[in-house]
Amino acid sequence: VSLSWQKREISNFDYLMYLNTLAGRSYNDCMQYPVFPWVLADYHSQTLNLTNPQTFRDLSKPMGAQSAERKHKFIQRYNEVEKKLPAQCHYCTHYSSAIIVASYLVRMEPFTQTFCSLQGGSFDVADRMFHSVKNTWDSASRDNMSDVRELIPEFFYLPEFLTNANHVELGCMQDGTVLGDVQLPPWADGDPHQFIHLHRQALESDFVSAHLHRWIDLIFGYKQHGSAAVEAINTYHPYFYGDKMDLNNIKDPLIKSTILGFISNFGQIPKQV
Repeated sequence: VSLSWQKREISNFDYLMYLNTLAGRSYNDCMQYPVFPWVLADYHSQTLNLTNPQTFRDLSKPMGAQSAERKHKFIQRYNEVEKKLPAQCHYCTHYSSAIIVASYLVRMEPFTQTFCSLQGGSFDVADRMFHSVKNTWDSASRDNMSDVRELIPEFFYLPEFLTNANHVELGCMQDGTVLGDVQLPPWADGDPHQFIHLHRQALESDFVSAHLHRWIDLIFGYKQHGSAAVEAINTYHPYFYGDKMDLNNIKDPLIKSTILGFISNFGQIPKQV
């Protein structure tokens, strides 16, 4: 399959789904849902220029290192572990978790109910709900040190998750905006189908095809852990590496349940492929 992908005989989308399946990710498990990359960095232009490298996210770097300032802060966190954190890592949150998946898909059932159950029976504060693609990119790539989320496959084929066709009452933001359909970038012209069409074009573009292997190294490959991960600013809390922890040898039931709860709530690194 890898050779077919290198020859461009299968799409980037299909190859990413293949890797997710190999790594144990599945649509049947929100805690280990397929993970896809942010591929664009332009959510403000009127038209999308897929021939301009500046249009795209840096696929060689994790979301925590998309800007120099943010990268520096996470390196500082890694180096200051003895003072502030219980474990040495760059990130204490994850790029894929049940709550991230449910928040993206909250306008569709059964994810509306899934989100509410994960939130203790109600929706989150409206300002923290997924309501704008641009705002979510800004948060995950620049603004919020606890947000390093990536995307899910639906961003590349399912326009329905961007509309509030079920009229779910998601609340009202502090500025008075009532949450409804997801706000789309100007180049989508307010049309979810146009957004999905262009977003899928971006995923299959020459630029992404030439650089996607770098992101794959971070998520599924050798930069997932160890010295290569440290160098790539790509280390997460030890509990996120579920397959690296021998839970059978942990005798204390409280510690064991804490680790399992941590994984279920905050996410898990895919199996290395």
